[in-house]
Amino acid sequence: MSRMIFVNLPVADLPASMAFYSALGFENNPQFTDETAACMVWSESIFVMLLTHDKWRTFTDRPIPPATSSEVMLALACDGRKEVDALSQSAAKSGGTADINPKQDLGFMYGRSLADPDGHVWEAFWMDPAAMEGQTQAG
Repeated sequence: MSRMIFVNLPVADLPASMAFYSALGFENNPQFTDETAACMVWSESIFVMLLTHDKWRTFTDRPIPPATSSEVMLALACDGRKEVDALSQSAAKSGGTADINPKQDLGFMYGRSLADPDGHVWEAFWMDPAAMEGQTQAG
């Protein structure tokens, strides 16, 4: 089995969150979707599980943080600057917030941060593959 990641997020309004993620280009997997949860697919190895607050509480007793807090920033690799900008624009038009942090433009890397309707922070970024040539990776 290939390695995959399932990011689980508590959401206040499941249909609105599904619409938001669909607008960003995620596809719904109905096999893992019901009235309490939705599986939104970014790629064949990256999935976002949107869980109603009641469903979330079946997994943990820890409190759901307010939308104004940040525990993690999840980053999505994009094919270019235009895709980064398009994701940010889609977020703003679909109930989220674009540019919650300043844009990052380092020439070889470009990123914009956005928040979904529940305040979960995402960064859409592009990195020039040529800038990584000759670099060694840890691992």
